[in-house]
Amino acid sequence: MKKNQFTYMLLAFLLGGILINSCTDLVETPYDKIISDNFYQTKDDVYRSFLRSFEHGYWTIQGTQYFMQENPADQIMTPNRQGDWYDGGKYIRLHNHTWTSQDDFCNDAWNNLFIGISLANNSLEDIKALDVSRFNMSNTEQKSLIAELRTMRAWYYLRLFDLYRNIPIVETTKGADQAPMQATPQETFTFIEKELKESVTDLGKKGYPEIVTSRWTQAGAMALLARLYLNAKVYIGVDHFDDCAKVCQDIIDGKYGTYAIADRWDAPYDWNNDLCDETIFAFPGSFGRTHWQYDGGMYWWAFPYNVNKYFEFTDFGTSNPKYTLQPGRDVSGVPYDFTSNLGQPFMKFQAYPDDVRLKLYKNLGNNTREGMFLYGYLTYNEGQDTVTTSQGYNLYIRDQVGWFNDLKPGVVPADLTSNMNHADQNSGICFAKYPFYKTTDSHKIESDYAVIRLAEIYYDLAECKFRKGDKAGAEKLLNVVRKRYYPAGSASLYPEDGSKLTESELLDEWGREFLGEGRRRTDLIRFGKFNSTWWDKSADPDNHTEIYPIGLTVLGVSPQLKQNPGYDQ
Repeated sequence: MKKNQFTYMLLAFLLGGILINSCTDLVETPYDKIISDNFYQTKDDVYRSFLRSFEHGYWTIQGTQYFMQENPADQIMTPNRQGDWYDGGKYIRLHNHTWTSQDDFCNDAWNNLFIGISLANNSLEDIKALDVSRFNMSNTEQKSLIAELRTMRAWYYLRLFDLYRNIPIVETTKGADQAPMQATPQETFTFIEKELKESVTDLGKKGYPEIVTSRWTQAGAMALLARLYLNAKVYIGVDHFDDCAKVCQDIIDGKYGTYAIADRWDAPYDWNNDLCDETIFAFPGSFGRTHWQYDGGMYWWAFPYNVNKYFEFTDFGTSNPKYTLQPGRDVSGVPYDFTSNLGQPFMKFQAYPDDVRLKLYKNLGNNTREGMFLYGYLTYNEGQDTVTTSQGYNLYIRDQVGWFNDLKPGVVPADLTSNMNHADQNSGICFAKYPFYKTTDSHKIESDYAVIRLAEIYYDLAECKFRKGDKAGAEKLLNVVRKRYYPAGSASLYPEDGSKLTESELLDEWGREFLGEGRRRTDLIRFGKFNSTWWDKSADPDNHTEIYPIGLTVLGVSPQLKQNPGYDQ
């Protein structure tokens, strides 16, 4: 399929790179070395180089980069499940904001994202220097590839900027033996802004030939610019809400291509979401090739053991409950009452009980499903069997954390302890945005990973209006998206007169729409709530944890770097 073309080309390049030709000529030719001068022989070679940063970028959506955004926030947890997922306490430290520069993830995210930048830089330098007439390429096509790579590089930089703030700006790989000193936040902000603004005119628009959701387009670049502007007050101490609103309105008005909010709630995540008008930029996924959001570093490990039996999906073996929702209730079943009004993500959905997403996730056959959550008993084989835990007892998923083991629903255990170090396999509601269809379904594990959806642009603009005092305008924009979750005329829709939306409700709504999409930490920081309290989390003594420390290993090999404030060297 077209959506897998670029991943396939990259795979072919990686396999081809290990082959060494031979002949009887005794003059030594370095066939075992691939350099710019001998790599670019065909137009396909140009695209293979172009794609290297894209494939790496898809890989970076999961693993370290994912849990550094979700686990220190108030929705998702990775607790110690009676010995499982303790992992030296690193997820507990993430939850409590007590990480240090010695934690491996502080090194890993820095390195992983800078590798993507290096790949983009290398391809940029090569493609800029090409004589395109040799490859049956036009100057316009060359400019488009350069613009996409600059946009991809800006995406990496924006994520590094958000995580670490004080980062070096590296634009070349050739002849560079050491990274430069760190730029100031203002310098980094200006660099990302410039890259996106200068690239947009050479990017394609949706609807043009060969423009697919896995390519950076004008709308994709401008959506990244909107992210930068929305968080500018955090990044550089100066708000850019007016700039963000202008960019978002232009995207909604179709200046950068025609997009639309999907009518069906699960369409942006479904197997054919590359054709969904809500998708602005996505990485192409398929069962037979790359599908990082479906792997253990992300959503496959957001389910209990033996969930494969419930899904009737046997291709991956069993799951492993790493990511679940933080609890809304204590061990006795009483709702928590946090003064911060944070956390309790499942109860935030239940506040609007006619939300179609609240249905129990169930595969309906023929590549369809209903519901977004797993809870209670999970039965299969026409209700004759129940999913069991790895210990052998029937699983009963609760919006609670504790040691329930094989207790029946409603029975309160004698041990009322509920914290990150005291969970079992029943603890925490599971979420399933991307479908895990049956093994027999023809489009299992085929969804693209939607990095940017049009819904984000509506929510960006709604927040900008809210912060300028236009609550009615904000409610109207949010309802454009929210109406797909509720029946027509539902009281769950905002009244559009400004009477419902508060700052707390707006943050809750961000959490409902983008649950598990790797952005909750950023949203909490922008709302000034990241250092507050929620389940098993005390208030931070100060706000230095809004950025991570540079990892100790990184500092060891790059002595010119200075550690971020508040952290030991």
